[in-house]
Amino acid sequence: MQQGFPPHLRVTIICRIGGGDPREPQKTNEGENVEIQITDGVVRRVHGGQNAPMNGLAIQARTIANFLPLSCVRAGANIVHNSDANYTGIRFDTKVGPVVLEMPSDEGPYRLVHELIEPDEQGRTEVEMRRFPQIYKPRGVAHITAEFLRTRGFLK
Repeated sequence: MQQGFPPHLRVTIICRIGGGDPREPQKTNEGENVEIQITDGVVRRVHGGQNAPMNGLAIQARTIANFLPLSCVRAGANIVHNSDANYTGIRFDTKVGPVVLEMPSDEGPYRLVHELIEPDEQGRTEVEMRRFPQIYKPRGVAHITAEFLRTRGFLK
């Protein structure tokens, strides 16, 4: 026999981060894509749909980002348009540093790159971890990326 709480004893629990009055209506960002654009060393946020690049690489990055599992989204997945380094990709803020899935240009492969916070002994600022060809659909690219990050200990 399963017992539940009587209707007059139901409790609503409100959990908020950052304080404030829980009765105050909060503005949510549901469905809003936040993207980052880097130009001439200046980093700025570009809210999806407003001033966001609409080229083929940007659309491809948004499509793949829509198929990412929750573990990648929790890792702070952002779409990055970096004109200084000449790439568009999806950046994951993992526990061991940022990882970027770079969108392929022309016929090149997808690249999964670990960006180092400080240059290593050889002076490298990034380490290419994996390449895979463009034969996969966006759902497959999202799955390959998520599994690689999960099995290598990048995600929490």
